[in-house]
Amino acid sequence: MNLSGDFYKGKKVLLTGHTGFKGTWMCRVLLEMGAEVTGYALEPPTVPGLFDLVGAERDMRSIKGDIRDLEHLKKGFKEVRPEIVIHMAAQPLVRESYKNPVYTYDVNVMGTVNVLECMRLTDSVRSFVNVTTDKVYKNREWEWGYRENEELNGFDPYSNSKSCSELVTESYKNSFFADGAAISTARAGNVIGGGDFAKDRIVPDCLRAVEAGQDIVVRNPYSVRPYQHVLEPVFAYLLIAQKQYQDGRFAGNYNIGPDLETCLSTKDLVEGFCGCWKEISGKEVHWRQEKQENAVHEAGYLKLDCSRMKTVFGWNPVWGKAEMLKRTVEWMYAYVCGDDVKAVMNRQIGEYARCGKLT
Repeated sequence: MNLSGDFYKGKKVLLTGHTGFKGTWMCRVLLEMGAEVTGYALEPPTVPGLFDLVGAERDMRSIKGDIRDLEHLKKGFKEVRPEIVIHMAAQPLVRESYKNPVYTYDVNVMGTVNVLECMRLTDSVRSFVNVTTDKVYKNREWEWGYRENEELNGFDPYSNSKSCSELVTESYKNSFFADGAAISTARAGNVIGGGDFAKDRIVPDCLRAVEAGQDIVVRNPYSVRPYQHVLEPVFAYLLIAQKQYQDGRFAGNYNIGPDLETCLSTKDLVEGFCGCWKEISGKEVHWRQEKQENAVHEAGYLKLDCSRMKTVFGWNPVWGKAEMLKRTVEWMYAYVCGDDVKAVMNRQIGEYARCGKLT
């Protein structure tokens, strides 16, 4: 895969959304690689929150701020003068976007504008990755994976706001960065892993049910998503950021998702979780379907074609279905038992890096 840990040693990296689930994993990986990490985000979005559980703030510079506050964000850029910027701050939930569409667009669209504007005014930035989502595409519910040249037109406010974020990025890239920072967008599939406590996500729902001694409730058991362990996109983002830093011709749009075996229905994912939980804890867990009245629209079928990542970078997913579920449940069981989840997290990062031959 040619991702070099030595490359990030001493590099100044600014990460927005660092207090979130995926952002915290990114922080830990960058810190393990020796980067000088600065985060810009609001307080952790959940209680409990992974960022606080692993004490991430002790190991990095953490700026608490709203991505919509342009002047505060400018100040952060001016102080840090980052070389690499990874934009992960977002309102990331589909169902929440139906409740608060204006807030969702404000964060996901104007937040992106603000980051790009700060970059325009900061000549130190050489590499930028805007993390969007697999849901940016106009979903036609077809059986094959979407490619990077497919139409961008997400259905719901969350998905559509991320489509808009892609368009904003392309406009700034064309207008202001033709000879400046290398800019890419990364469209990742659904991520799972230890430390996700968000509402309205199936794996956190599994954990909450286990903690409460209840059945797991599933809304749409037959919806299919490109599930992957959180470390898959995190390492892929870093690969893109590194390669385009070294050669701007690598800048572009990239899908990041699993191979076909890990494009799972919600039913298959939950049954896999139940099996892993029994294997690790010795305890049975059950699930049931519960239809909701006036449920919001959710895509039934969604896959990504990741041929471009594989062809351009020689990238491939490292952990398949079984390993993805095992690592997720392993972390959750440690959390339920009150064990050192930071140690589990660091060990999983090392094991992933070794499996993927990432040095």
